[in-house]
Amino acid sequence: MNKTDSNTRIILREPPKSLRVTCGGRLVGTLASTRENLVAFEYADQWIAEGFSLNPLSLPLEKRVFFPKYLPFEGLFGVFNDSLPDGWGRLLLDRLLRRQGVDPGAVTPLTRLAIVGASGMGALAYEPEIDLEDASPMSDLDELADACAKILETEYSEDLDELFALGGSSGGARPKILTTYNDEDWIIKFPTSADAPNAGEMEYRYALAAKECGIDMPEVKLFASKTTSGYFGVKRFERYRDSSGHTHRIYAASVSALLETSHRLPSLDYSVLMRLTLKLTDDYRELAKLYRLMCFNVFAHNRDDHSKNFSFIYDTETGRWKLSPAYDLTYNAGMSGEHATTVNGKGHDIELADIIALGENAGLSRFDCRDIACEIKEKTITIGT
Repeated sequence: MNKTDSNTRIILREPPKSLRVTCGGRLVGTLASTRENLVAFEYADQWIAEGFSLNPLSLPLEKRVFFPKYLPFEGLFGVFNDSLPDGWGRLLLDRLLRRQGVDPGAVTPLTRLAIVGASGMGALAYEPEIDLEDASPMSDLDELADACAKILETEYSEDLDELFALGGSSGGARPKILTTYNDEDWIIKFPTSADAPNAGEMEYRYALAAKECGIDMPEVKLFASKTTSGYFGVKRFERYRDSSGHTHRIYAASVSALLETSHRLPSLDYSVLMRLTLKLTDDYRELAKLYRLMCFNVFAHNRDDHSKNFSFIYDTETGRWKLSPAYDLTYNAGMSGEHATTVNGKGHDIELADIIALGENAGLSRFDCRDIACEIKEKTITIGT
């Protein structure tokens, strides 16, 4: 055990009591643990004067201390939970902690945020940071995919450090890396043992079909592989680089975070998402975008449409919220064949009348609802075949 490992263990066993939250280098506020195992939050005065609400529903831009409920995010507010790795990223982190002699179950949410530091999804960063990354990452995608498969099959892997450095802050269940391609920040996904061999190609085809259906999508690419039909890659919508090469972080919040609800408990209906969209954006064009995405999910059989798979971004130039580009669109049979988010109360056997009624009840015209639904139904007939 080297000196760095020793220091890291001490830090992890003495969890931070508070963290500074920053956005674009500006202090947003402070997180602090309470005796009730909650993580309270308070905005900084300067942020109140010049910033924006991280969540207009639960964290209005006010000078007071905010206390979350313990569930569903272990005492965190949803927007901070969004920063934590989920699925694959959490698996990597927990295994790396065990290898360093630390029980993952004893690691507090504040400690996990400190480990994320400035490497998380979205725009928020946390200080002081705990640095666990100490590796020279691999570059061959087939080698990375093979290492990911070994991680899923065994408790430890000699490539654990490299994989954590590349994907330890990512969300979602599928193995992935965060990387740079053409001087832009990208995510490249790898299949799990439960995926079809062409899972990457399938998600790529879905992304192209979604674009054809008029859905706002990030740039995508099918990266070459010697062992599969390709690895799906997508440009990160919450990062962009300007002409001088400087990376900017875009603030994004998932529906799970905004509604303070776990994506693991299917409890949403698209009517709720419609109301949330209007409340945040006050823009029927954004409502139409969500309606179009709902139609695609239904007709293209993407039933993994849970609350983490919808997000809103805050445009600092206009001071307005808008739907983020769509992501994680691919064939998914769903739990028991049901959509994670219901349509007009239905998780399956959803009919055109249900789709149109939901859109019309949200405030869209019946003619537009029928026109959009029929267009997308026609364009997705062959997808996945």
